[in-house]
Amino acid sequence: MNTQCNTLGKGMIAGFVATIALSLLMIAKSVMGLMPDLNVIAMLTSMAHTYMGLPQTMLIGWMLHFAIGTIAWGILFVLLAPHLPGTNPIVKGLIFGTIAWFTMMIIVMPMAGAGVFGWKFGMMAPVATWMLHLVYGAVLGYVYGKLTVRSCSLTAESA
Repeated sequence: MNTQCNTLGKGMIAGFVATIALSLLMIAKSVMGLMPDLNVIAMLTSMAHTYMGLPQTMLIGWMLHFAIGTIAWGILFVLLAPHLPGTNPIVKGLIFGTIAWFTMMIIVMPMAGAGVFGWKFGMMAPVATWMLHLVYGAVLGYVYGKLTVRSCSLTAESA
């Protein structure tokens, strides 16, 4: 990835698209009744209420979910991508998705009362959440790579 063409805005766009993909999978998981106790939106809602005094409404959880995926992870990906192994943006996204998952497992899950790696929800919780984060990372890397290549080629053509 050409660092000259990387921007935080592109990272946030990619983060938003990846968060939509992740959200659709989370909704599908819920509709199918898979691991109903593992509801990240409910966890974020509860944490926002407990730690920030925000109203206990699912809208708050969804807003936090999109803010984290779009802003925090989108920007952090742009900053870390040049330092991640490989040249393929999807591979970089998969590695980043694993980093995001690990962060969730050791910080967010314990804060939500689910224990390290979400063991309160059973052995499948870390596996299921890792798979979701791999999808997030792959989409993040793919979209960011496409945005970067497209804008860099447009910049090169206009020079």
